[in-house]
Amino acid sequence: MSEVRIAAEPRTEFGKGGARRTRRAGKIPAVLYGHGQAPRHIALPAREFAAAIKHGANTLLTIEIDGGKELALPKAVQRDPIKATIDHVDLLLVRKGEKVTVELALVLTGQVQRGGLVNQDLTTLTVEAEATNIPDGVEVNIDGLEIGKHLLAKDIELPKGVTLVTDPEAGVVGVVAQQSAAQAEAEMEAAEAEAGIERDEKQTADA
Repeated sequence: MSEVRIAAEPRTEFGKGGARRTRRAGKIPAVLYGHGQAPRHIALPAREFAAAIKHGANTLLTIEIDGGKELALPKAVQRDPIKATIDHVDLLLVRKGEKVTVELALVLTGQVQRGGLVNQDLTTLTVEAEATNIPDGVEVNIDGLEIGKHLLAKDIELPKGVTLVTDPEAGVVGVVAQQSAAQAEAEMEAAEAEAGIERDEKQTADA
């Protein structure tokens, strides 16, 4: 995993107005919490933080503030639904050697059996790992996976020191047979018939 140093500053303005002023100054309102400490309200440089989490949310951050340093992980990143800018961040304090629960992205590699179609049910796995040694993701090798076969969470090989938290029986990825054009057409006709739509009527309506 990557580790990034970010210089933060204490935040003394609160509420919506204070948050807006913080964002206008090019900073992100954030809360630093954990280890039984009272939450600390801080401001992070927006550009540097966005760059830090660009390649994954599990980036370990060294927060430099008030002459000291704190290790933290982003636990909740709130974004503006329209602008996609970051509005607020919750940061969890961590220590070296400490175990934390995180989501790891699953990356499929390889090609399944010819004529098969990949059906991915999970894109992440919940795992427990050392805070300072969180993998960037997990590769799932589906090379040669046959039609009708599937992989469960317990089948995924995790890096050393990483423990599965997701239900071991949860389906991750499977392979189904691709439909031919004739099969797709037959299913369409069956669905239309079930809905009480006759093909000639439908074509007339479309015209």
